[in-house]
Amino acid sequence: MFAVANNVLSAVAPRATPVQSRRTVVTRAEATSGKECLVNEFTTVGDVRRYREAELTHGRVAMLASVGFIVGENIEDFPLFGGVVSGPAITQFQQLPRGFWEALVLAIGIAEAYRVAIGWATPTGAGFNQLKSEEEYTMGELNFDPLGYLESASPEEVLALKNKELNNGRLAMIAIAGFVAQEFAEPEGAKEIFEHLFQTIEQDIVYEVVKVEEAVEALERAG
Repeated sequence: MFAVANNVLSAVAPRATPVQSRRTVVTRAEATSGKECLVNEFTTVGDVRRYREAELTHGRVAMLASVGFIVGENIEDFPLFGGVVSGPAITQFQQLPRGFWEALVLAIGIAEAYRVAIGWATPTGAGFNQLKSEEEYTMGELNFDPLGYLESASPEEVLALKNKELNNGRLAMIAIAGFVAQEFAEPEGAKEIFEHLFQTIEQDIVYEVVKVEEAVEALERAG
């Protein structure tokens, strides 16, 4: 995506034609140095980098949420909470004991503070809400590899893993939205994901069996 942005800039910069926008068009050299420049009338390279950072971050959260959604509904006797948490996942948050939310907020705050310190530039009047330059920070790279998995990987393998993470993160964002919407949409009250799945499969099988029986009866009468 960044390469596409550079190609667009190479065509725009030599003409240096003013554009009616909130920012001024700059040269390609300034663009590659990390300064703000326009990809189109309303979007800069900095915006595109920030969008990718947000996509990766939300994708990672969604992957964790999707796994937690399913696991939480299937280990309701987990000893951590004394077995008091049960039922559909959208109702489990309200059942958590006191003290859990404080610890969760603290953990999220530490993680976010670390992420901001690694990738985000110091806020200034003209550079508020911006990532560090391309030389200082690559989107999503937080130096978190406790198992050292990437140390022995080739650049091609690292690129393949990044693409897999991005694609799975996109899928997970859709999945977790579907999980939550499905449980809220149940007319008889929220049902667990697998309960809804197996009930739907059962209904489909019964429907198909009934249709086959009706077809057989119709053929027998016609014969």
